[in-house]
Amino acid sequence: MKKSQLITSLFLCVFVLFSYNSTSAQNKPIVFPDHKIWDVLLKKHVDDNGFVAYNNFLKDQDQLTSYLNHLSINVPDDSWNQQEQLAYYTNLYNAATIDLILKNYPVKSIKEIKTPWKTANIKIGDNYYSLGDIEHKFLRKMKEPRIHFAINCASYSCPKLLNEAFVASKIEEQLERVTVDFINSSENDISPENPKLSKIFKWYKKDFSEKGEQDLIAYINKYSTVKIEANTKVAYKDYNWNLNEIE
Repeated sequence: MKKSQLITSLFLCVFVLFSYNSTSAQNKPIVFPDHKIWDVLLKKHVDDNGFVAYNNFLKDQDQLTSYLNHLSINVPDDSWNQQEQLAYYTNLYNAATIDLILKNYPVKSIKEIKTPWKTANIKIGDNYYSLGDIEHKFLRKMKEPRIHFAINCASYSCPKLLNEAFVASKIEEQLERVTVDFINSSENDISPENPKLSKIFKWYKKDFSEKGEQDLIAYINKYSTVKIEANTKVAYKDYNWNLNEIE
């Protein structure tokens, strides 16, 4: 075989292999994490009011670890839609919070733990993140304020921990449900002229409103059974950081 023919044949082989690999990569199905383990654990250890049986949860700590490991190797990328990403990071935040409590149990409050929201011990791919990172670098950047009622900080005044996993196929309904539940819960004392709101609305006000308090009131009125009058001054309730444990 002439040298020119050999070079041409080698080039064609390389081209065919490259084309095959590229096509295979394009046709590779997107694999999303399975949240069933987390769903089973929540149904088993969390009641309908969002309180957690941490003492019993300890017996299934290995399953929780397996779930967190599963999430760490099934990492969101640009091919995931927002619903899949919301489900992933919300479940990750809640599971990592439970894991943090269990590793320090017994505690009376998450605030007894050193830097609970700043310690980077949550593995995603090759990197480690803190609870604060999950909330601020991922969830809040999706511009979905309802996540504040879906993630749980293991405390009495937090929105309750939903005793089911968030899943992309029904996350819109789940986010609506937790938002309605929290806004109309005892964590907010809503009245037309003298509302006292959870400090969540103070800490994250800009997530709910672009133009100030009037927008915040309008947001709450979308979900509240009692409507706040426009231009009403809002006060905020004390936050109870005691552990959300079933007594």
